[in-house]
Formats: sequence, C-alpha cells, structure tokens
Amino acid sequence: MIDKQIIEQTVNAALEGTDCFLVDVTVTPANTITVEIDSMEGVDIDTCAMLTRKIEAAVDRDVEDYELEVGSAGLTSPLRVYRQYLKNIGNEVEVLTRAGKKLQGVLSEVSADGSEITVVVKEKVKEPGKKRPVLVDTPMVMQVADTKYVKYLINFK
Repeated sequence: MIDKQIIEQTVNAALEGTDCFLVDVTVTPANTITVEIDSMEGVDIDTCAMLTRKIEAAVDRDVEDYELEVGSAGLTSPLRVYRQYLKNIGNEVEVLTRAGKKLQGVLSEVSADGSEITVVVKEKVKEPGKKRPVLVDTPMVMQVADTKYVKYLINFK
C-alpha cells in the first residue's frame, strides 16, 4: 500500500511558497489516492496539474499501480483545517453540533490555535413592549471538537 506520509510530504513541499495549502490526503486499500487542496484565492487547474506531476514523480507506478485524483476542496465539503476557517471568516456557515443541533450563521472569529470558533446566529428574542419576537445577532462560541461539521453555506437568495 502507498504511504500517505510520502504523499503529504510531496504535496507540502510542492505548495511551499504559494498561497495553497493541503486539506486532506486519502489512500484507499485499492490504491486510490485523493488529494484535496485549497487557497485563499481559489485553486486553478494548473496547480492541480503541477501537483499531479510532482506526486507521479515521487511515487513510482512500476512499483505500485495507483489511481490519482488532485482537486480543490469542494464548496459543500466540511472545513477541516485552520486556514479554511480563516478563509471563511465573514461568510455564512452551517454547523452541526455533536448534540445534533444545526445552526446557521456568520463565522466571525477563529481562535489562534484553531480549536474554537465564534458563529453569529440570528435568534428570536421577545423584547418587552413588543408584540412579536425580534431577530437579534447572538455570538455563539464553540469548540471545533464539539462539532460534527462546519461548512460553507450556499445561499441562493
């Protein structure tokens, strides 16, 4: 089986000095390698092609045959690494907590170590003297470890 660490080292070395970063590498028992990258500005096809060439140079197909897929982390994929959280500050996100509660709000802050996030959600609050509840922005601080996923919210409004 192909060593995942060799792929990660090859990708990190190839991306050094660029604004791109590694999100995830998976290697299945059937030798299917999937590499996901991201950047603050978006990922272009030239970067994916360059990474493909670097990986193919590092892992010899004559020794072990494999299938390789290099691409950007999709819009619907959960955020996995610290730099993805930084990239999405100010964007709407959907959070599913370990308790099963689903929240939608704006990612406003990420702790320096990436363990804690702040999401501003709209809550209905009954204010005195008002007939109807009013929507109020409420910051919710949560541990990333307490979430099942945090992902970019695609809104078609």
